[in-house]
Amino acid sequence: MKVQANGLSIEVEDHGAGGGLPPVLLVMGLGMQLTAWPAAFVRALVDAGHRVVRFDNRDIGLSTRLDHLGTPNLLWESVKLRMGLGVRAPYPLQAMADDAFGVLDALGIAQAHVVGASMGGMIAQRMALAAPQRVLTLTSIMGSSGARHLPGPKRDVLQVLFSRPKDHSEPSLLAHYVRVFQAIGSPAYPTPPAELRKRILDSVRRGGYRPACTARQMAAVASDTGRAAELARITAPTLVLHGTDDPLVPVACGEDTARRIPGARFVAIPGMGHDLPPGVVERLLDPLLPHLRLGSPP
Repeated sequence: MKVQANGLSIEVEDHGAGGGLPPVLLVMGLGMQLTAWPAAFVRALVDAGHRVVRFDNRDIGLSTRLDHLGTPNLLWESVKLRMGLGVRAPYPLQAMADDAFGVLDALGIAQAHVVGASMGGMIAQRMALAAPQRVLTLTSIMGSSGARHLPGPKRDVLQVLFSRPKDHSEPSLLAHYVRVFQAIGSPAYPTPPAELRKRILDSVRRGGYRPACTARQMAAVASDTGRAAELARITAPTLVLHGTDDPLVPVACGEDTARRIPGARFVAIPGMGHDLPPGVVERLLDPLLPHLRLGSPP
């Protein structure tokens, strides 16, 4: 269903009526649609008694595209970032956090547990900073504080990420995204090839191929350079989950995030990369479900 949030049309899926426990808001990462949250992950949260809300971020999936804002020159912006200069983004990461609050407002939800993956973890951090009274608990999965000294993606992974499909036909897009997800995937939990292809085709058919949209989201992340220094103000009980074999956002980024947030708990997932395949989901839920109880009524 569509809701109006922060002046945009945002696609939302609302799961479960809730079993007496507070809602959980799932915030997805860079260039990924709400369907990237595995059904088994959502079902486990619903079965535990939570109403679960997931949504397409702005500029992706079935939510509003912002093509009128143009496409940032990521190469030039990355040079500026390395030089310590400001990155120019079509919109800030805080605007994406405001979108998420707008989704909660549209659904009449005053408070929620906020769980974010990758860029979604960074959006969740912004939410906890902006309106602590609305974030019962914070969970940042394979995210980062954004601190400048942290390691970045492996070079071969960057090459794959910045490559382009031959054309926009389904076979070309499928081949392209198979390479991407194999490059960033979990070495100990490989997704079966047939399942991976199905997920990719379902995603392409639902939301299309949107490199310009992803570039705008990437610029929003890169421009959010002050967040690391602000994380000490977060008061929500915080759980940081990160794979030890993440080639895109190295595990040091998760460790740094947890160090900066008072009282945060850090859990490393051996063999996990930068995805949510079967096997990893169960290992995320083991610490996540008890964590959510910290902000829920007895």
